[in-house]
Amino acid sequence: MANTEALTDLGDYIESALPDEVTATKVAFGELTVSITRDSVVKVLTFLRDDANCHFKQLVDITGVDYPEREERFEVVYHLLSLKHNQRVRVKLPTGEETPVDSVTGVFSFAGWCEREVWDMYGVFFANHPDLRRILTDYGFEGHPLRKDFPLTGFVEVRYDEDEKRVVYDRVKLTQEFRNFDFMSPWEGMLHLPGDEKAGEQGEEKKG
Repeated sequence: MANTEALTDLGDYIESALPDEVTATKVAFGELTVSITRDSVVKVLTFLRDDANCHFKQLVDITGVDYPEREERFEVVYHLLSLKHNQRVRVKLPTGEETPVDSVTGVFSFAGWCEREVWDMYGVFFANHPDLRRILTDYGFEGHPLRKDFPLTGFVEVRYDEDEKRVVYDRVKLTQEFRNFDFMSPWEGMLHLPGDEKAGEQGEEKKG
């Protein structure tokens, strides 16, 4: 209870200090979430790092969330830690597929790696990043794997070709049985499981 009150007070303090930048604060499950406008991210994170009542000196992580049904489908989420006050805060902002977010590498140098990962996985572009390129997938990779509309099979598969003595990329080809589904439960809609035809024959013999 005391921790919830402390986080609520902190959220109120941040909101009062940054009224034009903070759109909402919320405490849930023992964590404080601060929603901000996209263009204010550098200002907000600098404030959270330097203000004596905040002192969030450590950037723990930056990640993304995909909501395809929204006009601005992505949320960029920053997790910060204050060792001095033993508190954590989550900062999040909305953005779209073609809307850049300002890089915070000037506030936290560690952000460079995290922003590259969000760019690679979601396709969120970070303006003024010193070296924005893929970090987990190959440079010629198509698409962004953590988008919800990205196919689970991907577009290409990697294998080592013995004849060419090198790694090659092939387009993913699924066998036909994995493309067509009748969505029928094997426990309700079938008399016996595939491959178990003898069980049905034995049952008929016993009845006879």
